[in-house]
Amino acid sequence: MPSETTTAAGPLADLRVVEMGQLLAGPFCGQLLGDFGAEVIKLESPGSGDPMRQWGREQAQGKSLWWPVVARNKKSVTCNLRDPRGQRLARALIAEADIVIENFRPGTMERWGLGYDVLRELNPGLIMVRVSGYGQTGPYAPRAGYGSIGEAMGGIRYTTGDPDRAPARTGISLGDSLAAVFATIGTLVAVHHRTRTGQGQLVDSAIYEAVLAMMESLLPEYAITGYQRERTGSVLPNVAPSNVYPTASGDMILIAANQDTVFARLTELMGRPELATDERYANHTARGARMGELDDLIAAWTSTVAPETLLDRLHTAGVPAGRIYTARDMFADPHFAAREAIVRITHPELGDLPMHNVVPKLSATPGAIRHAGPDLGQHNAEVYGTLLGLGARELAELAESGVV
Repeated sequence: MPSETTTAAGPLADLRVVEMGQLLAGPFCGQLLGDFGAEVIKLESPGSGDPMRQWGREQAQGKSLWWPVVARNKKSVTCNLRDPRGQRLARALIAEADIVIENFRPGTMERWGLGYDVLRELNPGLIMVRVSGYGQTGPYAPRAGYGSIGEAMGGIRYTTGDPDRAPARTGISLGDSLAAVFATIGTLVAVHHRTRTGQGQLVDSAIYEAVLAMMESLLPEYAITGYQRERTGSVLPNVAPSNVYPTASGDMILIAANQDTVFARLTELMGRPELATDERYANHTARGARMGELDDLIAAWTSTVAPETLLDRLHTAGVPAGRIYTARDMFADPHFAAREAIVRITHPELGDLPMHNVVPKLSATPGAIRHAGPDLGQHNAEVYGTLLGLGARELAELAESGVV
């Protein structure tokens, strides 16, 4: 497996990952493993590579600003998986790997001769991570399944937005990312199992199920009480006070004081301590039943106080509160700086490139960003030459014929 296994290289540096997916659901799993030191060898189509190289809302110098993040710490090799010679190369790489990640439509890997039944014959300890819209089994498995469809099927789209409007979506690829996070958890569980037994296994992460897993008590609420959660805008039903409130400058501040003791501290700040013992607001259930009128009372107070003064008072009193951050706020915030939540990587074309740091933080074996996303095929000679022993002439012939 990878030659560097020191703690400095990352706690997962003894794991080799072959990443065969594209866009986000599979590659984000690869990013998370790479963040903690795994050697991630990403297979990309010759000539074009992962579409994520072009995706993203904004570009700089014609380059995606998303690619350097999702492909960080990875090695890029080109491999035409639709060509039998490319499939042989993939099998040879996977034979030397601990983990293979893919997020193609179910059945695609089997058509390429890369199904789990074939790969585990080559490598009995292999952990195969499969991320898809609907999972590898069931009547919907063969369907194309993007993250947005999984979000809709898993329940979060219906419950997101204002009640008088059509269901909304978050401004990020939430379904894909959640499926990748659960795929990563499954991978690490499978690695632990292999350490104990020597056996590999299949990790099957479906986007709709990853979203469903975040839906709290939505299912038993409906099954037992008949209650269907609906869109509620900026609040959670029966959780009060917890909302955004205006300040004297017009800026909005989020205050979450829905616990009894915290609400009492808030009422002291407001100069209305009697509210904490008023039967209309004295406990969680009562406050939840009167969310609107309670929000009006709080807004009447917050709108008379400057935002920084308001925040200082709330923090001092132990009432959770904060601004709603934009990227500009994150760059300027001292807490982000103190915890190194944002790091800067030197990119060969883009120069100083900021991105979010590795999460979570570990005290003894932290992760690290070693480099931004690589150029297409940057590691062909290293991986195919050193790992598989291909000579320069053979590599040149494969490149000329479009295999790599």
